[in-house]
Amino acid sequence: MSADRFGGAGDVQFAGEDVSIGEFMSSGLFQRTYEEGMRLVEETSAYLDGPGREASRNLSRDASLAYAGESMRLTTRLMQVAAWLLVRKAVHEGEISHEESMAAKYRLASREIARSARLSGNHVLPEPLIDLIMRSELLYARIERLDAGLRAEPAVVEASRPLAEQFDRVEAFFRETLQREWGQGA
Repeated sequence: MSADRFGGAGDVQFAGEDVSIGEFMSSGLFQRTYEEGMRLVEETSAYLDGPGREASRNLSRDASLAYAGESMRLTTRLMQVAAWLLVRKAVHEGEISHEESMAAKYRLASREIARSARLSGNHVLPEPLIDLIMRSELLYARIERLDAGLRAEPAVVEASRPLAEQFDRVEAFFRETLQREWGQGA
């Protein structure tokens, strides 16, 4: 193991292991998540600015309210995802440090909005919007797990010290023996 692999300032706990930020960023998991996230942001934007806007005009009042609320939550959720992904990329490219990226201002926010139950009336929303909502919820959940993995405290492992334990037993034996011999002769 190289010195920069473990113990360096750029190492993080991920999935129970110490990995460098570079290793995490180069992983297929991060790359796929980044590409999926950015693609979903673009797809959502295109839908809401185009076909979604047209579809929302044909909805009943209650369905229009659900559409407005769900589309707002969708964009909030995706803004959080995109921000998180861009911060991780900035760390990888050396624009900010790993320590800075762990600051509270870079945490996933708006969990109440992003993770709360869907609004009533959502069953009459256009199918493309429902699809975007479901995909964004799955992506947000994945980002939450990745974030938790990066923010996990290193597990404290009790180091095994077999030689020290043997030394302690030998020392205890001699102390006991000396105590018996010197204690009886006194």
